[in-house]
Amino acid sequence: MPDVKTIFMDFDGTLHETLKIYKPAFCKAYDFLVDQGVAQERSWNDGEISRWLGYTAGDMWNSFMPDLDPDIKNRASLIIRDEMHSQLIAGNGSLYEGTEQVLKTLVSMGITLVFLSNCRNSYMEAVKEIYGLDRYFKEFIATESWDFKPKYQIIKSIKDSYQKELLVVGDRIHDVEAGFLNDIKAVGCTYGYGSKEELSLSDFRINEIIELLDII
Repeated sequence: MPDVKTIFMDFDGTLHETLKIYKPAFCKAYDFLVDQGVAQERSWNDGEISRWLGYTAGDMWNSFMPDLDPDIKNRASLIIRDEMHSQLIAGNGSLYEGTEQVLKTLVSMGITLVFLSNCRNSYMEAVKEIYGLDRYFKEFIATESWDFKPKYQIIKSIKDSYQKELLVVGDRIHDVEAGFLNDIKAVGCTYGYGSKEELSLSDFRINEIIELLDII
């Protein structure tokens, strides 16, 4: 493909093994729902939990428990937020193997990296600090700053500000459609939390982050 100049890059499931911090946070919030008498006690497997990674908090709850009382929903959402932050501070999260090598190489090639995640600003700031991501990314965008608009709408609004050729990299349907709907090639990360069907419209697929360098 032509020389890539700008990459819009997802974080959770693309660069970061987020299930490590999301699973305990999700389970803590679900225990709260059980205590409130609005959910049945049960166990969860990794696949059931990871399906929500990459979604905004609003979309997750609207799909998971759409009829939940808004106040309880907000309290549960804050439990997830705070527990994920605690897990990060405790060092329980991790970048995928090879991530820093890939980011360092891309920057050395003169490629502009843009962090674009369906997350809150507080989460973005936390991972930026903990993993030193400002060494690699020129700009950081949490969709909270855009009222949680879909990624394809955000990229549509900002893409002309960046040098072409553009590329989108991510593991969920939100990333693939962000490329497809903006006529930008997309790389689907099969090792992340999305299904095979979600990545079907991606132009390239990689099984580990280091393979991104082969495409570039």
